[in-house]
Amino acid sequence: AVVSTQSTGTMSESHQRQLLLFADNADSYLDQFSLEFKDEYVGLLKRRFNGRRVNANHAYQEYIADRDHVHMNSTQWETLTEFVKWMGREGIVKADETEKGWYVTYIDRDPEAIARAEKKNKMVATDEERQEKMLLEQIERAKANNTDTGPSSSTVLQRAEDSEEKVVFAMPKSIRPKKVEPAVEMNALQEEDLKPSKSSSKSKSNNKKKRSAIEELIAENEAGKKQKKKKDSWLAKGIVVKIIAKDLGKEFYKSKGLIEDVFDTYGAKVKVIKTGKRVKLDQSHLETVIPQVGRKIMILNGAYEGSQAILDKLNVEHFTVNVTISSGICKGRTVPDIPYEDVSKLYTND
Repeated sequence: AVVSTQSTGTMSESHQRQLLLFADNADSYLDQFSLEFKDEYVGLLKRRFNGRRVNANHAYQEYIADRDHVHMNSTQWETLTEFVKWMGREGIVKADETEKGWYVTYIDRDPEAIARAEKKNKMVATDEERQEKMLLEQIERAKANNTDTGPSSSTVLQRAEDSEEKVVFAMPKSIRPKKVEPAVEMNALQEEDLKPSKSSSKSKSNNKKKRSAIEELIAENEAGKKQKKKKDSWLAKGIVVKIIAKDLGKEFYKSKGLIEDVFDTYGAKVKVIKTGKRVKLDQSHLETVIPQVGRKIMILNGAYEGSQAILDKLNVEHFTVNVTISSGICKGRTVPDIPYEDVSKLYTND
């Protein structure tokens, strides 16, 4: 039997009507998905973290763990940073950027929560007023005690004409002049022994100049690194990443791949390591890979961005790692507490 194409689901009239409806109301659907995404993310901040300050990316990772979550690529925001900044401007959260990324603190607008906060502030203000009042009372009592003793008056030193009594002024020990020891005469040979030799002083000054120049170079380099702000993008060629886009199916989902190229800042050409197949993905569909201790990694963001390093330790409780730089001017330097999202495994053939 021949099956008509109109009898299939993809060509049915209802399906066509839905496609036309979406095309005519694309903005309304985008607004709806954006609203759902915002409500679910903010709800997570309210329920899970209860108004505590939290890393925005960590909260996002918990959010996308739900299989029924709304994808960010179906909303009006292209990146998580853009979404966080928008929430900050709207007054939904308090957003602040640090070396470890963006942090958010949910602002509870519930009337009961606001009333509780105002009551707490009033209690604090009352305690401060009470302490200030007690302090003023203590000051007044101190003033009253001073006035009771009467004001001090100066008297003129008088001495009877027929008196033979001597007037003695005693100087306190603390301000008496110190006894000066007599100088010991020294011969010419002894004076020469005490003088520093020109060669030793010259070598010390040269060493000091050399040390100060090196220290100045290192200090200048460190100052430049500290001023370097963290970027929104973290993609880099040569690192291993994990694909977290469920829409791509089992063939790609949770597969590890090598970034062969980076385009448009947030896009990457990824080669799946097992199958060799290639796919272009946004960085929101990828996550970093933390290797075993002792393996090579690349620092993707922050002060040491682009540097290769050796993974020394995993700080599981703080979601950070300790590494030792293995390339560049900072080779051999140990850097602690780098966030997971700022490092990734470096691809090797072994």
